[in-house]
Amino acid sequence: MNFTEIALNRQSCRNYDPDRPVEQEKIDAILRSAILAPSACNGQPYHFTVCKNDIAKQVALATTGMGMNKFTENAPVMIVVSEKSYVKSAAFGAKIKGNDYRSIDIGITTAYLTAEATAQGLSTCILGWFDDQKIRKLCGIDEPVRLVISLGYANENDKLREKKRKAFDELVTVKE
Repeated sequence: MNFTEIALNRQSCRNYDPDRPVEQEKIDAILRSAILAPSACNGQPYHFTVCKNDIAKQVALATTGMGMNKFTENAPVMIVVSEKSYVKSAAFGAKIKGNDYRSIDIGITTAYLTAEATAQGLSTCILGWFDDQKIRKLCGIDEPVRLVISLGYANENDKLREKKRKAFDELVTVKE
């Protein structure tokens, strides 16, 4: 698959096949691609905690407050993305420029992770609704949890949905 095919085929999965485990070699490939993502001053201010089996179920439950994300109960893998400290040069730049490079870097690495998952034939959903304190306790994490990514094989009846996006001209301006 080329990148455009990956972008066209990647969607947020809401219907995982609970009976189909994810192969460890695919998880490793996904994470190896994610850590290739560019980051401010190459600081990589994030950490991935891969949760499988019972811990994945507990993390999934910590994403379902107020009726949200109920589909995660069938995801065989949950990847917790936590924020790490800046390297000194990125911390200096963030302070001077007033820019949150860690959030940007976490977004970029998550894009790489989800793109590689799609290339591996897997499905993902990036979750921003979760109980930070509960997940920290479950995973033994001291730093803030920024995202949780559900990962698995989509059920065969989970069909590719038409992408609804704003018009190109609404999002792109060319200046010469």
